[in-house]
Amino acid sequence: MQINYNTSTLYLEDMPLDIGYASEKVSLKNHKNETFSIGGQNGFTQLLITTPFIDNALISQLKEIDTLLSINALNGITKALIVANNKDEIPALEEWLSGYDYDEAFGDYYGVRLSNKELAKTLFIISKDGAVFYHEILDDLNAPFSFDKALSKIVAANSCYTGKGCH
Repeated sequence: MQINYNTSTLYLEDMPLDIGYASEKVSLKNHKNETFSIGGQNGFTQLLITTPFIDNALISQLKEIDTLLSINALNGITKALIVANNKDEIPALEEWLSGYDYDEAFGDYYGVRLSNKELAKTLFIISKDGAVFYHEILDDLNAPFSFDKALSKIVAANSCYTGKGCH
């Protein structure tokens, strides 16, 4: 997949993990160098956002999704912001797990590593049973996410799993 950033063209190194496939639990490190896990089945809907850089526009979008989740009474969603490495300061965001892919497991397993070794700008929704329920992979790193569509998918992912077998 071709990804544009200003005047540069980058490519995904692998095929992204597709909808319906089981997600993998991976470990990240936060700004304090503490390890935490995301992905896999944990009984919660997970919203995972990867980005090659953190800027004010992205932070504004994260606040926007927080507002949308709050307005729609969608609590108990695990939210994580993931970058490839710790070259930039990872912000401590309220209600968000923020970390870097220190062992490259996330980028490799989820198939979102770019040809320049950064992570693509993506949004994954993982259902309570650990399956990829939705993903958005932006083909322009400066473009915003489509949170209206993502919100409807979060609602569906949050309500579809009963914990009683197949759904």
